[in-house]
Amino acid sequence: MGGIETQVRDLAASQVAAGHEVHVLTATPWEAASGAGAQQSPELGDPAVQVHRMGLDLPFDLPVNPAAPAAMAELFDRLAPDVVHVHAGVLSPFAFDGARVALGRQLPLAITWHCMLDGFVPALRAGVRHSRWSGAPIALSAVSEAAADRVREVFGERVDLMPNGAELERWAARGEAAPTPPVRAVATMRLAPRKRGPALLAVVEDAVEQVGHEALRVDIVGDGPMRSPMEKAVRRRGLSDVVTMHGQLARDRLPELYRGAHVFLAPASLEAFGIAALEARTAGLVVLARRGTGIEEFVQDGVDGLLVDHDAGMARALARLVHEPELLASLQSRSRAVRPAFGWSQTAGAAQALYERARELRGLTG
Repeated sequence: MGGIETQVRDLAASQVAAGHEVHVLTATPWEAASGAGAQQSPELGDPAVQVHRMGLDLPFDLPVNPAAPAAMAELFDRLAPDVVHVHAGVLSPFAFDGARVALGRQLPLAITWHCMLDGFVPALRAGVRHSRWSGAPIALSAVSEAAADRVREVFGERVDLMPNGAELERWAARGEAAPTPPVRAVATMRLAPRKRGPALLAVVEDAVEQVGHEALRVDIVGDGPMRSPMEKAVRRRGLSDVVTMHGQLARDRLPELYRGAHVFLAPASLEAFGIAALEARTAGLVVLARRGTGIEEFVQDGVDGLLVDHDAGMARALARLVHEPELLASLQSRSRAVRPAFGWSQTAGAAQALYERARELRGLTG
């Protein structure tokens, strides 16, 4: 699962625990599912979360279904939801089908953007201004200020924050910080082009040229279309003694991996929030990330992490943490001592406020 799916899963489970009735509509297939319909889904962490899978058997498991709007409309009419909450990425045809159907049914509608709209703002703004989306009664939100700024440019409307969340206690740092040397860095990501995994390998190669092969170890966790090209690049760049490609690991194995690490590497330049970085930051790692992303919501440059403007800067910063162990120790101490604020109580509270606003926009209260 990617970031949006992970957050929907955890948000749904927390809402059920608070006494809400939650239905999740998705076009993402599940190997144990066949066709549409409600299922009790153990992958969502709570059997009371009802999942309606409306996907088709398409190449690459594409989460689209041209027939979904009719099924959504029928389901909305039957369930009469108090609010419809759409979780959107840049290209989310299924999600926006749900938004259109909810608008057509005059249901309270909230949309949360989990992406950076860089490069799409002018086209989306023009589309909104010349369609029924302009001035529509929608409670808009985004997962970070960086992402919200772009949504405001598109809609010219109020955009609230509904940050992603994590089980802070689950990820909290335990015991003493890992000893040095070598400095151990971790990157956990979907190995897709937008996460810039190949660029990360170039950063590591640059850093290794500055510090030497013995001073640095890098663990890369994740799977996706870029995994095979990255594995080949590790060998081609002569980094086999530095970089370990783990593939996909079960989520409960990551805290153990983080306990033996010092630094978390986040190379994506269009990171709307950075759930993996939040989890690593909670585990006491020093987050090394790009400036201008959602990671700035929970990482302070020079306090508990380092923020850079480009890949060359990331390589220099990583080398600096190797050459200056006192700086690494200071940043790691602060990261371990001060826990980020983004627990599920805050996220669920932001969602509830968003729902109340969505209902107010429809003239409903309570």
